[in-house]
This record gives sequence, structure tokens and C-alpha cells, in this order.
Amino acid sequence: MLHATPTLNADDLRVLEEIEAMRAALRHQLAVRPRWGRPLLRHMTVRAVAGSNTIEGYAATVDDVEAMMSGEEPLEASDVVREEIAGYQLALTYVQPLADAPHFTYEVEGLNALHFMMQSKHLAKRPGRWRSREVWINEPGRPDVRAYTAPDPEHVPALMDELVAWLNDGDLEAPVHVRASMAHLNLVKIHPWHDGNGRMSRALSTLVFAREQLMPPEFSSIEEWLGYPANTVRYYDVLAEVGGPVYSPDRDTHPWIRFCLRAHHQQAQDAQHLVRRQNQGWSALLDALRATGIDEELAERYLYALLPAFVGHRVRRALYQADAELGEASAMRDIRQLRDAGWLMQHGKARGTFYTAGTRMNPVRDLVAQHIGPLCDPYAVQ
Repeated sequence: MLHATPTLNADDLRVLEEIEAMRAALRHQLAVRPRWGRPLLRHMTVRAVAGSNTIEGYAATVDDVEAMMSGEEPLEASDVVREEIAGYQLALTYVQPLADAPHFTYEVEGLNALHFMMQSKHLAKRPGRWRSREVWINEPGRPDVRAYTAPDPEHVPALMDELVAWLNDGDLEAPVHVRASMAHLNLVKIHPWHDGNGRMSRALSTLVFAREQLMPPEFSSIEEWLGYPANTVRYYDVLAEVGGPVYSPDRDTHPWIRFCLRAHHQQAQDAQHLVRRQNQGWSALLDALRATGIDEELAERYLYALLPAFVGHRVRRALYQADAELGEASAMRDIRQLRDAGWLMQHGKARGTFYTAGTRMNPVRDLVAQHIGPLCDPYAVQ
């Protein structure tokens, strides 16, 4: 028996309408394929990977995750964190093309394969195979207190068969945000593997959403939102409230759906702001570069180096080279010219070199709002 999808109330339906309105606006903005679109999609994936791994205690900065995903050396992340992020990156990289894979169906072995990609560094934990022993989750900060005990291992195969059948045919009339959230809840409560269950549950939620092809998969995840510390605490609290101390699929799942819809709403707000800032930043920087006498083509090329710094991220030569589709020598020459002109500031040397916004960018940054106000809680609206 699985946790059942709850009946939505009027507030839930209103929140879903607001989410879809924001998603529709984002789809419209992305449909024109802006020049900064490809780096943005990569950055959204990076934020999701960083968020999901942070929940599990494998914290790394967004800049370090982006470096690792691009084949560069991270500046701060430990070897353990690198391995965990590499596995999760591989799994999400597999999820993304499944969004429009023809004849796709959910299968038990497909989920096991995804789990193996994520956990292959831990062969002793039987990645890609159901667990063979009891597992439980401790209370945060209390390793001696069990907050939740998962079903006995002999029940796992049947429960996973039931979940896969539901993924293919169950509650198909329910909104995708609800189906994705229920997939997440059921998988994390079954806890079918020795380790990696939380990340797998969040990846499955992203896959369910992505299969609807309503948004690029990179915009379908709430993992970034879940990775913020205050939200992580709420995440564990609501899982405990809904799941109980042992596997209890008869419990009310409405608090979980409400939590997830709030997460999708606030993540959509944040994505709207990010897209707007990228668009405004691109235009403002282009105008500033042209005002110095730089021709249009070169100015647009430079923007692939300047825009990440503009929004507060590190710039690495390899990423600029890939985004601007340049050779190594040309990319290095551009970076040096931007540094010498004051647009970028260099930090470190050799393989550890990176760049941030230089003083010449300050007047341009003042023209574009860099911060978003408090995110609206859709359930607090009166």
C-alpha cells in the first residue's frame, strides 16, 4: 500500500494556478532562446545539484559545483563531496534527456540504474539493488534517536512494484506538481536502498515533472529551494509529520502536498527574478561595452564572461571558452583584456585562477536590481 494522493482544496487549486501562470511566463521568455539561455540552464542544474547534496550534508558552493560539472578543479570542496556531487550530476544528466524520450515507461530496473549512477562510489552499500536489512532515519543531531523506521526489507520489492505501476498509470488526472510530490514522498518512505534514498526521491520528482515537458527539466526541480537551511528543517519536519515513526501509508498526505506546492511557488518566484536579472544584466552590460567603442559582435562575446560575474559568481576561463565557443588562446586573451580594462578582477594563479566583477562593473550593477525581496508565501495570502 502506498501513501494516497489527497484531495486538493480551494487554496491548493489557487496556488497551482499561480504556479502555472509563473511557469507560462518563464516558458514564453525562454522560448525566444536568449543568448544567455544555455549558461542559465546549466546554472539551474548546478543549483539543484548543490541544493540536494547540501540536504544530505555534502555541502559545496554553487561555484565549486559548477567547476566540477565543467571538468574544472573546485577550490573548496573535499574529495568526499566531489564524489557525491559527481554521482548526483551523472544521475541528473541522465534524467534531463528522459524528458522527451519516446516510448518511455517507468521501470524498477530503470530506478535501480539511476541509483547506481548516483551511488556507484559506494559498492559496499549495494548501489542499484534493494536493501537487505532494516534502515532508519535519525533525528537531526541525535544519532541515538530513531525518527523513522522504513518497511522491512522483504516488503520492499512489492512496494516498489506498486510504486512503478502507479508512476505509469496512477492518478494521471492529478496536476503534475502533485504527482511529482507524491512520487517523492512514496519513494523516500519506502527507502528501498541502503543509502541515497533522499536524493533519489528528489531526482524522481524532477523526472516526473520533466516528463510533462511543461518546462525545461532544469526549471522543474525544487532541490535548490529545499537546500536552503530553513527549508531543509521544514522538509524533515513535514516528512516526519506525514510519515510517522514507521511506514504508515494511511496517514494524511495533505500537509506534504501543501509544503511542496509552496516550494514550487517560491522556486518559480526565484526563477522569474533570475531570468529577469539575466535579461536586464545582459542588456545593461552590452550597452556599457558598446559605449566604450567595442563593436557589437565582440561585446556579445565578452558577455559570456561578464554576466556570471555580474550576478555574483566566479568566472573560470574554461567555462567562458565553452559558452562563447572559443579556442583556449582566444578565451584567455579575452579574459586578460577584460581584466586589464577593469571589468574583471583576478584571484589566484594557475589552475586555481578565477575572476569576479571588477570595479568598472559597479556603475552597471547599480542600474539593475541584484536582490529579490521576501518571497511570497502563497498560503499566507488573505
